[in-house]
Amino acid sequence: MGAYAQERSGNCFDGPAVSGLLSGTPMSHCSARHAPSRILSVAAVLALASGALPAQRPHQHHPKRMEREQIAALEKQWGQAMLADDVPTMDKLLSDDYLGVTAGGDLVTKNQQLDRMRDRTVSVTKLDTTEIKFKLIGQIAIVTSLAQIEAHSDGRVIDGMFRYTRVYQRLPSGNWKITSFEATRVQPGNRPGAHSDRAQN
Repeated sequence: MGAYAQERSGNCFDGPAVSGLLSGTPMSHCSARHAPSRILSVAAVLALASGALPAQRPHQHHPKRMEREQIAALEKQWGQAMLADDVPTMDKLLSDDYLGVTAGGDLVTKNQQLDRMRDRTVSVTKLDTTEIKFKLIGQIAIVTSLAQIEAHSDGRVIDGMFRYTRVYQRLPSGNWKITSFEATRVQPGNRPGAHSDRAQN
């Protein structure tokens, strides 16, 4: 009987089968010290097999940082489109209700802006932008920058520093569009303030 119990349990050790009972009924002594470790080992194997171990979460960008990166990419597209007279790209960047205010005080709609580029009424040959700053307010992004411009407008040469303000609006589709723009010439002799080129909120 003792041998049978040892064979079934696998944890019994050799020793006298003393029960301590008055009847003298032999009881086998079994060790349970290894049971917890075996249970843990089995659980670990099952967890590995089933993929139950916690996976590392991928790095996630802060939402506002992602939005700033999106706007920064659109700003780059805008600058490239201006230099290349790229009408199709500008058409995608501007909202249908776009209104721009030129340095001369002219009010320009989207269609007028695209016509100016098609006719090369305004041709930009240099556009170096610095001091770019972003301000995010809900579905609106306001971008200000300082730009060194060389261009031709209606036969006149334009060369100087300008402050740009561009307003983006996020549409229900999730796309950002330029809805407003204004340029202000920095008067000669007025040294622009020394600001960091790092984008800010």
